[in-house]
Amino acid sequence: MKTHKIALIPGDGIGADVTGAAMTVLDAAADGFGFSLETESFPWSCDWYLQHGRMMPEDGIDILRGFDAILLGAVGWPATVPDSVSLHGLLLPIRKAFDQYANIRPHRLLPGVEGPLKSAGFDILCIRENTEGEYSGAGGRVHQGRDNEVAIETAIFTRQGVERIIRFGFDQARARRKHLTSVTKSNAQKHSMVFWDEITRMVAADYPDVTVSHMHIDAMAAKMVMAPQDLDVIVASNLFGDILTDLGAAIQGGLGFAASANICPDRSNPSMFEPVHGSAPDIAGRDIANPIATIWSGAMMLDHLGEGAAAAAVLRAVETTCAQGIGLRPGSHSTGQITQAILSALKV
Repeated sequence: MKTHKIALIPGDGIGADVTGAAMTVLDAAADGFGFSLETESFPWSCDWYLQHGRMMPEDGIDILRGFDAILLGAVGWPATVPDSVSLHGLLLPIRKAFDQYANIRPHRLLPGVEGPLKSAGFDILCIRENTEGEYSGAGGRVHQGRDNEVAIETAIFTRQGVERIIRFGFDQARARRKHLTSVTKSNAQKHSMVFWDEITRMVAADYPDVTVSHMHIDAMAAKMVMAPQDLDVIVASNLFGDILTDLGAAIQGGLGFAASANICPDRSNPSMFEPVHGSAPDIAGRDIANPIATIWSGAMMLDHLGEGAAAAAVLRAVETTCAQGIGLRPGSHSTGQITQAILSALKV
């Protein structure tokens, strides 16, 4: 029997609730499809930071390197640790250390889910550059607290980094409906975003079967609201992709349905899978968090690990559960009830 080693980082708030629910479903799928998931849980979180002065131990990356994949619940407890500390102390270092440069976020309405828009039938795959750009962390502050204080945040775009994420986006578009939209703001950012546009046009020459569109970030925000059904694959920088995917999550019914994957495409390092939602400290431990986004992320993890049949079965079970009206509205069903319904719908 094939075994996949999974590192669990429940993190903060509802992270423990939703990762526990997800592993219940994923273990059932593994049993049914003839493989196993060997898990080890790590308590790295804001609570860990308060005890140890850091979000994970110094050798945390080396520890994670020995796993096939990582499942993350949620990070953040702003009442005790600033988000800038928790993000730069755990999530971003993992993404960068393991070269998880492709952030994948699927946006579509699950059966039975009613989004805030009248548009139906959309299926958008957002590809976000995940390791550089606006989140590079380059910059600093001088004269802090004085009238002449200066803060500089520098976005870093490399030719390698931009070209590889655009090629990844084209590959995804080629496997779907063969339409890619590259999102920039090149009318205002005449260096980095013009650079991005130039590389997109260069790469497009290698994909003559894919239709390419170029759109500014503001126009894309409007497009996603007015006509999301016209979009297929979107590729964007770290910041623009972050913003657009939260908008996409709202369109698909809320953060409780928003899954994501942080992929190292050449598989030289483990990839990480996580729901898009935050840690929601106000409802932590109350058995009311929606686990669907985490379970969907877990299905993406199974697919990445080569267990495509099990991944498809998990996603079908999620769709069946939603079609039955379970887990569609906050508070309508408990975490346990949603999880049990998905288990009951799981066909192996």
